[in-house]
Amino acid sequence: MSDAKLHATSQDPDSFAVQIADQVESFIVAVTEVAKGDEPDSAVPFLLLEVSQLLLAGGRLGAHEDIVPDERYEPDLGPEADVDELRERFARLLEPIDVYSEVFDPYEPRKAPVPCRISDDLADVVTDLRHGLAHYRAGRTSEALWWWQFSYFSNWGSTASAALRALQSLVAHVRLNQPLEELDGLDTDQDLAEDALAEEAGRVMAEELAAPLGLREAK
Repeated sequence: MSDAKLHATSQDPDSFAVQIADQVESFIVAVTEVAKGDEPDSAVPFLLLEVSQLLLAGGRLGAHEDIVPDERYEPDLGPEADVDELRERFARLLEPIDVYSEVFDPYEPRKAPVPCRISDDLADVVTDLRHGLAHYRAGRTSEALWWWQFSYFSNWGSTASAALRALQSLVAHVRLNQPLEELDGLDTDQDLAEDALAEEAGRVMAEELAAPLGLREAK
């Protein structure tokens, strides 16, 4: 949808709402294009850039005062758009390095890392962002901003942050010529002990990572 249709003519293009909506829509469009797999050689660096830019919008929402919607109850948007195809496309595209380990709350002591998937993270973030965008396109700006702010704190902010750390780590390991061992056993459907996770988390062959995902070839 073009900017002319997305924004009401009375809205200031420099306003907070317009800028956040632009960043949200830009992210959704960009990652949907990446998921098509037309340019697999640049997928990881491009996702690193897009998630980083999205988190700038998240930081602005997080620093903003609490946003209160105009209506007491959230209007019904109907069924959520299906993101299973997007999730599956990313799972195929990122298959060698999709699974990583994450600590959900760094302030909660002695919590073991848990396995996560970048493909799941991206699909979940898109779901949250689309929900707010539907309000925005319907002219309910305060509802959209409330939802984006609320879901930033409750879900998509931490999810995108975790995915960003994984993507940044992948790029850094290859660019710094620090190969990782082959991923062996870490998966999201397993209940691994802390020691096993510490041993296995994040281990991927750089040779598998560099060529198919557009990072420089490990030497």
